[in-house]
Amino acid sequence: MAKLIYVTNVSLDGYIEDERGAFDWFPPDDEVFAFTTDLLRSVGTFLYGRRLYEAMAVWETDAALAAQSDLTADFATAWQAASKVVYSTTLAAVSTADTRLERLFDPAAVQELKATASSDLTVGGANLATQAFKAGLVDECQLFIWPVVVGGGKPGLPTGMRADLELLDERRFRNGVVHLRYRALGQCTTALSGSPALA
Repeated sequence: MAKLIYVTNVSLDGYIEDERGAFDWFPPDDEVFAFTTDLLRSVGTFLYGRRLYEAMAVWETDAALAAQSDLTADFATAWQAASKVVYSTTLAAVSTADTRLERLFDPAAVQELKATASSDLTVGGANLATQAFKAGLVDECQLFIWPVVVGGGKPGLPTGMRADLELLDERRFRNGVVHLRYRALGQCTTALSGSPALA
């Protein structure tokens, strides 16, 4: 069975966006970028919330982005090679190839996707990842921890729930970023009521 992996960038205090909704405190870095590209190359399907999908779709819709360097071309190729599933109640249509739009997050359908996929899947977007964690679907959690404290914003990991993790691997980069790879152990326990809304 394929694994579902949650991959995200977070500040040292655990946020993926600051209080203004910005994430420009992740400065470009060739070493981290190349490592991320290698990670995505092994993925067959990306599961996205609307906002992250719209941010990432430029890797297919904006040819100038890929043309900037060999690194960006390599990333664009890896991103375009994977299938995408976008979960949104407001998005009218998708703008990239091999992409389907789903209105509701159905844990049973994702479990079936994991059972039949030949390559691993990633889940991206904090709200979508929370739903995947709650459903017990996340097999691995991979965090790129950036050496900055932003003081508040959108948490990178679900709040109001507990998930036990086992550290599988770590890597330090020259710019101070640390990549941590964890395996999820067992079912999450949660005190949350309801599900995060899909955008």
